Amino acid sequence: MDVEVDDKDLKAAGAEVLTDGRHGLRIHGWEIVSCNGSILNSSSLITWEEKLKTSHLPEMVFGESCLVLKHATSGTKIHFNAFDALTGWKQEALPPVEVPAAAQWKFRSKPFQQVILDYDYTFTTPYCGSETMEFDTEKKDSEEILEASCSPCWEDCEEQIDVVALASKEPILFYDEVVLYEDELADNGVSLLTVKVLRVDGVLMRLRDTRMHCAFSDSANPIVLRESCWREATFEALAAKGYPTDSASYSDPSIISQRLPIIMHKTQKLKVHCNL
Repeated sequence: MDVEVDDKDLKAAGAEVLTDGRHGLRIHGWEIVSCNGSILNSSSLITWEEKLKTSHLPEMVFGESCLVLKHATSGTKIHFNAFDALTGWKQEALPPVEVPAAAQWKFRSKPFQQVILDYDYTFTTPYCGSETMEFDTEKKDSEEILEASCSPCWEDCEEQIDVVALASKEPILFYDEVVLYEDELADNGVSLLTVKVLRVDGVLMRLRDTRMHCAFSDSANPIVLRESCWREATFEALAAKGYPTDSASYSDPSIISQRLPIIMHKTQKLKVHCNL
């Protein structure tokens, strides 16, 4: 979803829209780029299944969709993509959620064959983003990119994102929603990865939220804060607290976050070092 941005607001914030065909902007040394691609075709899906060593993938995988945050001077690149997210799902291997109509799920992938549910069909992932160091070569006529073997290192910290400061009414310079994958869970709920929310109707509400924040300043070495939070509760537990149990009441992640207990909360920081 695009947001109309006033050129005066961009200039006042020291930002500029990218003019090389990519959807994004450049601001205070960072490039922010989003890409909404199409759903993987059958051949690409087979390739992904082979790489991930699984025969189960979401109904809709947007393999070319991504969000990229790159700090040009240091080469620090933080990005979000479906493959890495599904890699996290495969490695974590949560047990399958039991749904009221569990018998139907035995036929989820292959209607002509009974299948044992031995995988997390909600595709819940601990994925908080990918990071690497990426440098443009000095050759002006070359598009070659040299990726360093090292990756940026996140450190656990006590600092938290200043939510109050973020609530101040400042103009939105860039907004886009990038869906990485989606599955309707055979009409039993929805699994939607915009690095946000999962719902299994009538059984479970699970929210994994990752937020990143970088305060722009004159410092050549900015600090990026990353907050990761896992909230979860059964509909039965929500009902016991007097909350509604119809799924329509939980379409807004902000409402969900207020009603679910915290299972895990972690704050980390990434120090961006520029070699000038």
